Amino acid sequence: MSRFILIFIFVFTCLQAGSDIENQIKNTSKKMNSFHETYKSISEKMTQNAKAILQQKQEILKQEKYLKELTTELIEKEHFYGANTTKLKGLKRTQDALKKEQSSIEDNLIFTIAQAVSISMILDEKYSVSQESLIEFEVLQSMLANTKEKAKKLNEKFYANAKNIDVLSVQAHALEAQITNIDTKRKSLQTTQKANKESLKKLQIAEASYKKELQNVLNKQDELKQTLARLNIIKIDEIRKAEEEKARKEAFSSKKVVSDENASAVKKHGSSYQAIKTQEYEGPKTIPPLEAYTITKHYGTYTDPIYQIKIFNESISLKPKEADAKVQTVFNGKVIYADKTAVLNNIVIIEHENGLHTIYANLSQISPNIQTGKKIKKGSTIGRVNDELLFEVTQRSFHINPIRLFQ
Repeated sequence: MSRFILIFIFVFTCLQAGSDIENQIKNTSKKMNSFHETYKSISEKMTQNAKAILQQKQEILKQEKYLKELTTELIEKEHFYGANTTKLKGLKRTQDALKKEQSSIEDNLIFTIAQAVSISMILDEKYSVSQESLIEFEVLQSMLANTKEKAKKLNEKFYANAKNIDVLSVQAHALEAQITNIDTKRKSLQTTQKANKESLKKLQIAEASYKKELQNVLNKQDELKQTLARLNIIKIDEIRKAEEEKARKEAFSSKKVVSDENASAVKKHGSSYQAIKTQEYEGPKTIPPLEAYTITKHYGTYTDPIYQIKIFNESISLKPKEADAKVQTVFNGKVIYADKTAVLNNIVIIEHENGLHTIYANLSQISPNIQTGKKIKKGSTIGRVNDELLFEVTQRSFHINPIRLFQ
């Protein structure tokens, strides 16, 4: 009976210990700060940011092209602007003088016509035949002829003056249109210059944020490489590393705006895709490190759309579909590294048979029972992750596409 009780106590204690470990992980995980939030949805976020930055750059290119054309046009027309303004003032003065003269001609013409009508009415009256009446008749006829001639000349002058006024009006309108066009383009130039400054400011902010995100990704890669190198899992070519750092500095310091024409000019020299040793996985399929996930960053080479450098992603990024998700080891093995780092948060590295190593980085919490040198079985919980799990696999210094282990 006492033996049964001892067995029962032992089993209960083991179950209780397992439960305590799970509770410890949960409780500790809740207390963890969000140190690694900057790595959320890197692939989707960076892709969206990159598209926005490229669109902004294309908009700036259009604005700069328009500014250049407009500035050139305004420089060419600027000397006409002053001349046209002076000419327009002269035309308006002449036009005003002609209008005043036209008014005087019109008054004179009306008076002359009225005078001619009055003389005609007098001539239509019947005169008695006498020497005086005949003389008066002749005088009136002469006056009527002179009045008609005067009226004719005034009429001709009136229409000629009206024609001149119309010509001047057309010229004035044309000059006004040219001046207004230049004024409108000046305003357009000022508006576009202002918009261009705002676009450049937004672009600088967006590029600084994007550069920080990209640098964060590269720093994580470097941190992981150095960790694996210290454990003699992979070897770092110091010459290639120096070239890579130089290429990154050149890319990040470049002020050149990327356009569709030069987007294909990828900077390959010293970029992190060079000399990466990879091989195909030929072992058995196993379980994934997370129960439910989405792949946010794939294994392999990709070209950064902003800085046009090729980057080789040695890991895959798995986003859990639930918060505080359990991370499990994919094979039986031995823990050779379990620690917190400044860049990658918590890392666990497990050694398996045939020179295989699996790396679990960006963990929000390492399970308390996971310690260096401990042997663990496939499916054992090694920790938890809130954001994205970086999962990497190597075999005898070669990198392997991690997805091939379970898909």
